[in-house]
Amino acid sequence: MDPSAWKRRISNLSTQLLGTPQSQQAVHVSEEVQQALQRGQAVVALESTIVTHGMPYPQNLETAREVEAVVRQSGAVPATVAVLQGEPCVGLTGSQLEDLASKGTSVRKTSRRDLPFVISRQMDGSTTVSATMLLAARAGIYVFVTGGIGGVHRGAETSMDISADLVDLGRTPMAVVCAGAKSILDIPRTLEFLETQGVCVAAYQSDDFPAFFTPSSGCRAPCRIEDPQQAAGLVASSLQLGLGSGILIGVPIPAEHAAEGSHIEEATQQALQEADAKNIQGHAITPFLLHRVQQLTGGASLAANIHLIKHNAVIGSQIACSLRSQLHPG
Repeated sequence: MDPSAWKRRISNLSTQLLGTPQSQQAVHVSEEVQQALQRGQAVVALESTIVTHGMPYPQNLETAREVEAVVRQSGAVPATVAVLQGEPCVGLTGSQLEDLASKGTSVRKTSRRDLPFVISRQMDGSTTVSATMLLAARAGIYVFVTGGIGGVHRGAETSMDISADLVDLGRTPMAVVCAGAKSILDIPRTLEFLETQGVCVAAYQSDDFPAFFTPSSGCRAPCRIEDPQQAAGLVASSLQLGLGSGILIGVPIPAEHAAEGSHIEEATQQALQEADAKNIQGHAITPFLLHRVQQLTGGASLAANIHLIKHNAVIGSQIACSLRSQLHPG
């Protein structure tokens, strides 16, 4: 297929998959991101929940700026996603990012289900994985970098606690680059649910799906990819077929941080045992585990989290650049 025909096909598919022009206009795209998309530059979406709820101020602002810088240094344009005073925004200015970070947890954590409420009340909202995917896809972005995805929680057969991230991966044409899912989740069932949703799951330079702080979850990944070009090929093929579903790319923790990750995983298993002993269940378990693991590791889990996100940003940006070359040859 010649380049011009390829571009027309992708444009037509984008309209079919992402909705009507009216729905696309409901999202404000920053001037920088808009120009990058028009020029065919690589763009990488970033979530904002990690900014408001992932760490305290000003460390959250410093980390957000550093991750955006990593994306730029890797040849792509960052597009942090959030809702500001009721307006969904793809790409934030420096002052907007600082304002969001300074407000911290007072900002509404916003999943897909929360968007109508946050927008109608003209509130600020920090987008989770599911909401970030939706809004970034509306803008025409196909690569999104995050730390880890939500999943099927342990005991979900009775609690029905399954992250909306998994459902949105099944209905959003987005490549999500992450470090897998944390071991506090039921990873085998998470992968089964993703299969049911028709999501292509691949591990980067590994046969095993990663478990955030450890390179292997003990579950074999359905696909293995060796480099950004192969990853971009998955995304391009999915777009060409018009599947409408996403692609999950699990990037193992870098070797230089594996020992640190192993220590954090030991703390996670201890925290899980403590949660069972205290009969902490349902929605209360995740906040308890995250807080307890940070206590047990003396804050090392937060530092490792930052390393992971930056590493994912490098890989995700390389994939976005390769995808740009495949979608816009020459």
